[in-house]
Amino acid sequence: MSVAATPAFDHVRRIVYRSRGTAHGYVTRLMSPGDLGQILKPFVFLDLFDNQGDRFPTFGMHPHSGLATLTYVAEGSVSYEDTNGAAGILRADGVEWMRAGKGVWHSGGAGDPGLTRGFQLWIALPPHLELGDAESIYQSAAEIPEAGPARVLLGQHDGAKSAIAAPAPINYLAVTLKAGEYWRYQPPEGHAVLWLAMGKGGVRAPALLGHGEIVVFEPGTHAVDFVAEDDAEFVLGSAVHHPHDLVLGYYSVHTSARALEIGEAQIQHIRRRLVAEGRL
Repeated sequence: MSVAATPAFDHVRRIVYRSRGTAHGYVTRLMSPGDLGQILKPFVFLDLFDNQGDRFPTFGMHPHSGLATLTYVAEGSVSYEDTNGAAGILRADGVEWMRAGKGVWHSGGAGDPGLTRGFQLWIALPPHLELGDAESIYQSAAEIPEAGPARVLLGQHDGAKSAIAAPAPINYLAVTLKAGEYWRYQPPEGHAVLWLAMGKGGVRAPALLGHGEIVVFEPGTHAVDFVAEDDAEFVLGSAVHHPHDLVLGYYSVHTSARALEIGEAQIQHIRRRLVAEGRL
């Protein structure tokens, strides 16, 4: 819900970690598999990107296996291409879903001129999907369901459900609040993992959370109340904890060394095809 009222902040769910990540040019790394990803899995990687109105460089063809990526464009646009045969421009409030499975290559970068900002998230896949077929889905703003101020990018919330089949019990929401607006998030049963990353403005929960921050809430299932200090945007993820190890390759996350070996072999197989086609 969203109302112009201040909550009592009963049953406050403590923030146990907060950070502004590490900036690399137009990209800020907020979460990696080797740090926060170990705590927040299946969420294992999060980048905040903001070109500040300049032209984005193009990220050339690169591989993934064992994970899914979800890119959300909050403003502007990005280009995309993948080895599943898709290519185009993803515009504001759109989503790119790439379930790499056994292996896939994709690229992205500059879209239309002007300001572009958003988030790219990696999600660790469970064993039954980490070596499955690759899947790519591109959704425009009109295709993403809404529940009050929340756009449901993955999972379901307050009667709204994403058309993308979540690989595990996961919610990923993009929330927009006007100054003074109040919103409560009640995680589904079992969603002990909860985090938030600010894309714009500030909110109180009840501590003040500012632009560019990622915050981690203590494990549990209590609701969290938010009040916008000014016009604010953030993404929020909740999930059942991923019970598997994170076995890491350079662009891959698997649950075992054997699965990683298979995924990397498929990545190399696709690479040879791309070289033969002159695309690498």
